[in-house]
Amino acid sequence: MQTRSLPVPDGLSGERVDSGLSKLMGFSRSFAAEVAESNGVTLDGVVVGKSDRLVAGSWLEINWQPREAPVVVPVVVPDFTIVYDDDDIVVIDKPVGVAAHPSVGWEGPTVLGALAGAGFRISTSGASERAGIVHRLDAGTSGLMVVAKSERAYTHLKRAFHDHEVSKIYHAVVQGHPDPLTGTIDAPIGRHPSNSWKFAITADGKPSVTHYETIEAFPSASLLEVTLETGRTHQIRVHMQAQRHPCVGDTMYGADPTISARLGLTRQWLHAKKLAFRHPSSGDLVEFETRYPDDLQHALDVLRGA
Repeated sequence: MQTRSLPVPDGLSGERVDSGLSKLMGFSRSFAAEVAESNGVTLDGVVVGKSDRLVAGSWLEINWQPREAPVVVPVVVPDFTIVYDDDDIVVIDKPVGVAAHPSVGWEGPTVLGALAGAGFRISTSGASERAGIVHRLDAGTSGLMVVAKSERAYTHLKRAFHDHEVSKIYHAVVQGHPDPLTGTIDAPIGRHPSNSWKFAITADGKPSVTHYETIEAFPSASLLEVTLETGRTHQIRVHMQAQRHPCVGDTMYGADPTISARLGLTRQWLHAKKLAFRHPSSGDLVEFETRYPDDLQHALDVLRGA
């Protein structure tokens, strides 16, 4: 157990406890919330929760159990498909239920673990548990990801993603029919004010822009092609919920569970369908596309049959 005691700095007055601990201690927001939820934070001797507010000058005491750093564990993942591979990059079709990289609290398979299990050597750039990762997909989202194998590729692709030079196109089935059928959602995204695992549109969030186009309509749902200008966590899911058209199957963000059950879905209908970028060595434009996995295709077939 580690302990730290100090007065609350003036600059953190009024901050939520989890947000303040994140800034003060360098904790992740989710870990800071866990410390508070385990009664590990007191303010002037009184236990406070993650959503309580800090008061400048008050005496803050933090008690926490350090966690071991996550490590990459080689594993064989069924349906893990290599779409393209050369000396610089490997493009994969990520199945649902696989996280991009190890993280505290995640015990399932990862992209890096699956690549290690398949004998791939990845760039050592970045933190050891995220080496070679230049962008991510949620564990519950399937589709295309590129991972850097060389240091040159890592540097090139990190910059390309940062500068919005990568084309990322998703397909999503959402509830109802967006109006207009084609449009742009420009709304900042930040941590949800009362749920450390969710995100929301917030006044102090990061700029987030999503373009969508309806490509097929059903009686109660629509298939959209979605293009991202930015790559915020849960961006499509948050933006579509805000339009009152959550991704079908996405109960975390307001989807109707009866529709999910009818379609046989246990996750959001969201798939990273197309990916295009300049190759880090040749500079040539490379483009990749993948089919829908079986669970999403089945749900689509049911909607078309209805």
